[in-house]
Amino acid sequence: MFDFLMTPEQLKLRDEVRELARWVPREYILDMDADKIKYPKEFMQECGRRNLIGIRVPVEYGGRGGQWVDDIIAAEEICVNGYIFGCTWGVTGDVVAEALVHYGTEEQKQKYLVPICKGEKFAAECLTEPRGGSDFFGSTTIARRDGSDFILNGQKRFIVGGEGADFFLVYAKTDLEAPSSKSMTCFLVEREMGVKTEYLYGLMGCRGGGTARVVFDNVRVPAENVVGEVNGAAPVFYQMMIPERLGTAAMTIGAARPALEIATDYSVKRKAFGTEIRNFQAVSFKIADAMMKLDACRSLMYTTSRAVDSGTVSAGRCRRMVSEGKKFVTEQCWDVANLCMQVMGGIGYTDVYPLEKILRDLRLSMIWVGTNEIMSLISQHEWYKERAAELKGHNKRDSELDALNAFVEGEKVYQ
Repeated sequence: MFDFLMTPEQLKLRDEVRELARWVPREYILDMDADKIKYPKEFMQECGRRNLIGIRVPVEYGGRGGQWVDDIIAAEEICVNGYIFGCTWGVTGDVVAEALVHYGTEEQKQKYLVPICKGEKFAAECLTEPRGGSDFFGSTTIARRDGSDFILNGQKRFIVGGEGADFFLVYAKTDLEAPSSKSMTCFLVEREMGVKTEYLYGLMGCRGGGTARVVFDNVRVPAENVVGEVNGAAPVFYQMMIPERLGTAAMTIGAARPALEIATDYSVKRKAFGTEIRNFQAVSFKIADAMMKLDACRSLMYTTSRAVDSGTVSAGRCRRMVSEGKKFVTEQCWDVANLCMQVMGGIGYTDVYPLEKILRDLRLSMIWVGTNEIMSLISQHEWYKERAAELKGHNKRDSELDALNAFVEGEKVYQ
């Protein structure tokens, strides 16, 4: 942890979340991985009791009133017990809460946001469909107007928290003729309105988080449950990209950290050829690389959080930093788990140590909340715009000209 960057209040928050992590029984973690626990309701309730849901939610709605830096500190510690703990915690307290804070009415905040922060109600975001997830505006879930209500039909899948959620943040098409960015609406849909969920996935990892198929079959949703404006889901979706992707990256660091700690301790205890294996550079250099990767990940997360918190960085640059952060951090943490398993050798490939579970869990991080390929797409798009603005501003040195033959005629041919 970068404790040297933390305020006294942030250090206290970190220690609170560490205490929460220690509170979780070992058997609870194992039962989640074995799918004996379908959704960590007791864990989420305890988070609420400790006021550790909604780190950035305003205090008047039961949150901590913190900033993104506070959130990533909590996210790392939450995931030490397993990546899925952060997934369920983040979907309810970061993602859905973000939509309510920024776009919810006062009535919606009182009805949904306050119980979230107390750990009394849980939520899930319904975005991915059976036809795919990255093509958000290609949604086939439809909401048709019927008087003052909407009738919702369609399916969403791979919905983290779906099995345990009391209500769902659902994106659906409401105008089939409009341009894609003006064709969808965001709804708060309560389970009691007739939502059906099916817990049916044999997941490689991240089990026990209620990842389900969610089915809407003529579900009637009142107009007062629209989040934002009718046909105005695009701004809500874009706002969600920050908690989904920045939060995911920070969580991944916490999920990977135990791998480094376990492998480090193992390399001190394990002996071969008459000495501790840490004395072999083939081993200790892997530990060094893993440590370097985690520190680099934290550096990027702290920088990005502060950029978003500042309110002075353009939306485009924030999008780029969040997207490249999600890609970089998740890929580096995957490398960390692999390096640490290599340090431990064959025993790391068994369930005698949790390395194999950490590896299984971390693979999700490069897929969900936007694949890393989508992160590259966004990052390059925003960077090209930034570079075009720089060239137009003429306020930086043109390094292209600093070459011996920069002005030789006929060499620079672009077509």
